[in-house]
Parts: sequence; C-alpha cells; structure tokens
Amino acid sequence: MADPMIGRPFAMPMMKPFVPKALQPWIYLLFAVIFQLVNVTYMGNMHQMMGALSIMREDATFIFLCGVVGVAMPFPILFRLKFRFTNRSLLLFSVSGMILCILLSLFTESIPILCVLSYACCFMKLMATFECFSNIQLWMTPKRDFEIFFPLLYIVILGDMSIAGWLSQQLSFYCENYHAMQYFIVSLLLMVLIFIYTCTQHFRFMRPLPFLAIDWLGLLLWSATVLQVIWLFTYGEYYNWSDSRMWRTVACTLPITACFAWKRMTHIHHPYIDPRAFKYKTLAAILFFFVVEEWMNSTHNALESVFTGSILHYGMLTSSQFSIIGWIGSVSGCLFCLWWMKMLHLKYTPLLTIGFALMLTYQVMMYFYITPELNIERLYIPTFVRTFGYAIFFCVLTIYLEELMPFQHFFMSLTIAAFIRNGVVDSISSGIYSHLLHYQTADNFARGLMIDAPQSIMLAIKYLYGTTCLMGCMFMLLLMLWHVQPIRSTLKRIPYWNKLGQEMRKELAY
Repeated sequence: MADPMIGRPFAMPMMKPFVPKALQPWIYLLFAVIFQLVNVTYMGNMHQMMGALSIMREDATFIFLCGVVGVAMPFPILFRLKFRFTNRSLLLFSVSGMILCILLSLFTESIPILCVLSYACCFMKLMATFECFSNIQLWMTPKRDFEIFFPLLYIVILGDMSIAGWLSQQLSFYCENYHAMQYFIVSLLLMVLIFIYTCTQHFRFMRPLPFLAIDWLGLLLWSATVLQVIWLFTYGEYYNWSDSRMWRTVACTLPITACFAWKRMTHIHHPYIDPRAFKYKTLAAILFFFVVEEWMNSTHNALESVFTGSILHYGMLTSSQFSIIGWIGSVSGCLFCLWWMKMLHLKYTPLLTIGFALMLTYQVMMYFYITPELNIERLYIPTFVRTFGYAIFFCVLTIYLEELMPFQHFFMSLTIAAFIRNGVVDSISSGIYSHLLHYQTADNFARGLMIDAPQSIMLAIKYLYGTTCLMGCMFMLLLMLWHVQPIRSTLKRIPYWNKLGQEMRKELAY
C-alpha cells in the first residue's frame, strides 16, 4: 500500500507517535461523523425554532438551506487548501470556526445573520470532512477504488443526515430546549479541538503552494445566484409569487447576478469554476438524473410531511422514528451498491434503474396509503424504500461523474451538481408542490364536493402523488431503454496528491 501523499506504506504522520496507529484512522473517521452532524439549525426542531424566534416556516427553511449551499461551494478550492496548509492547521481553523458560528447563532435572532452563520459553518464543515477522508482514503480502499470509496463515504454523509434529524428531535424533546442539539455538538467539537491541539502535529508532504489566484468574488456570485433561486421558491407561496414586489425584485435581480457570475467565469484567468467544466457532453445527462432524483425525493417533505402533520397529527417524537428508518435505508442502499459493483461486477445502468424503481415504488405506495386511519408502522416500508433508492442514485451518479470528467474538473463538477442537488431542485419542487397543493385543495371545494378541509387536503395529496407516479413511470420507461456500457472496466484511478499538487503549481505558473 502506498500513501497517496508521500508514496510510502500507509501512515498518518500528522498524528503524534503516542497515538496508537491502529486507532488513528478510526479517530479521523469518527471526526468525520461528528462534522457531518454540525449545523447552525436543524429541520427536526424547526417548529420550536419558529416559536422561540417568532419567525416563519419559510425563514427557518431558508436558514437551513443556506447551510446546504455552504456545503456545496468549497469543492473547487479543497485541494488548494490542502496544498497550502497542514492538516493540523486546517482542522484547527475549521473546527474553531464551526464552534464560533454555532455559539454566535445562539445569541442572535437576526435572520440575515443566521443565514450567513449557517453558510459559513457548513462551508467549514465540508473543509474539515474532506481533510479527514482525504487522509484515510487509502485505509478505506488500498487501491483507491471509487467503487469502494463512494459507498463508504455516503454511508457517513447520508446516514448522518438522518441521524442529525433524529438526534435533534430527541434532545429538543427531552431537554425541552431546541438549542440542546447545538450545545451537544459544541461539546463534541470542543473535544475534537482538544484532541487535534494535543495529539496532532504539522506535517507537509510537499512544498506549500501559495494560496493565491482564488476567485473569491466568483464564489460569492455563484453562491448568491443559487441562494436567489432557493429564496424565490421557498418564499414564493408566502408572497403569492409575482403579486409581491419583493418577489419580483429578487426575480429580476437573479438574471443579473447569474450573468455577472458567468461573465466573470469566462473573462478571468483563474475562475472559481472553470468554464471547460460545463462543456463535457455527458455532464448534461448526469445533471438531468440529479434533477429527477431530487424531484422524486422532494415529495417526502412537500407532501408526506403535510399528510403526517395535518392529517395524522404526528408529533415531533413520533416523526423522529422515520429518521431511524431512513438511516437504515441509506446504509443498506450504500452497502447494496458496494455488493453490486465489487462482488457481482455488474453494470451501473441496471443499478441506476433499480434505484429509481425503488423511489417510484415509494410514490406508488404513498398513493394508496393516503387514508386518515393509516397506522404508523405502514409508513416504515415506504420510508426505507425511498432512502434505499436515494442512496443508490447518489452513489452511482457520483461514480459516473468521476469517470466521465477529468480529475482536474471533477471537484468543480461536484459543485455544479450541487447547484442542483443541494437545495435548488428540492426548493423548486417543494414550492411547486406547495402551490399545487393549495390550488387542488381550493379546487376540491370549488367543485362542490361534500367534504371537509382534512378530506380536501388528502384528496389533493393523493392527486399529486398520482401525478408524480405517472411522470415517474414515463421516466422509468426511458431509463429501461437507455443502455450505457459498463464504466467498471475503464474506471480511472485518482492521482497521487503530490503529483496533483505539482500539476496545479505548473498551471498557476508558480
């Protein structure tokens, strides 16, 4: 086994000698799990946050989505950070920054400040997570095989998404304080910070690359563009869409921001996102699959949550049970991908079809489950099926993306894909479903049906689930007819970090 940084047998030289070598990679894996739990706000205790701060559901959602965008944006500079600063410096900075952002969020009620803190906290969360996984990648897969690495990576990422929701709901309920999750996370981060300060040391595997020629303005412009799209569809129903002057103002400024971002990208020497990253002919197809994936998954928040909340009247503690089922489904889906690709050595396209079929199965099951007498146990299987299929889509599409793009543009393509999968399509779908739900509910009354309000809402939800099923069946047919040669036989290998740094140094003319 050769270390991807120094070309010697696997080791973690950033750890001090007294730390047992057998525990070193496990410690960094544990750190990554903790980092993925970090956030300024959690959707699991959104109602408590709304009551305490006297804010709207849209405000709490947008604050959370600012963090989701923050996770999406650091990818293009992750290696620049790695080649300039040591692992110890990056972890000390990012962990300290996360602690500071969370603590500041406890003492402010300003929505703009909370949005900025959420974005910055999650930006540093990804920096810290990357530092941990980049140093234990060879331990996870000695041959640096992405067919192994990505399923294991998404076990942590997707699994923590479910666990964070469950944990925040449990702590908020039993501690009777919606800040309990933040206090718990800060405690964990302080322990991580103490360990890093006492048990790690500075280590460089190559001459540091000057931290210059970073397009920070491009980063801000792309972030503003994505956040404007999210804002439009998050607040659209509240402001009655184009009837509001504020909504129209944001809608008119969106093309201007996007134009500035694109023009800057195409007119400077080192843009934040290289325009060549948009020109790969296969990228459009992968982005389309990400759109479909997020659209199919959005019915969980847009329709199922309305059904369980307004019709079945599930409380916070009851709803938290679905997070556990979701965690089981996500982990099972990632392990299934690993078994399919490494044990059976089968093509990716059938695996992608299986993943979408499972997500479509969820829509069909929910269509028949929309009844006021539904037992909670009957929702366990749809939740498991949905998260199982979602994990398959996530793993396979990321592997497709890595194979079909050169490595120097791969991390940029992750940010491009994150424009779609990190909040944008979900907010667009949720906004559209919310509008259609209100329209269908009112239309049921307008047609003179002898029903009350809950029955009208159930009919509207059932109608939208049925429409989603029909559209999903059409896409399923397209997917079954689509044939792609197995990427498995030509899968690229990730270059050594020091070689990648040398190539980046030449490109930057240092």
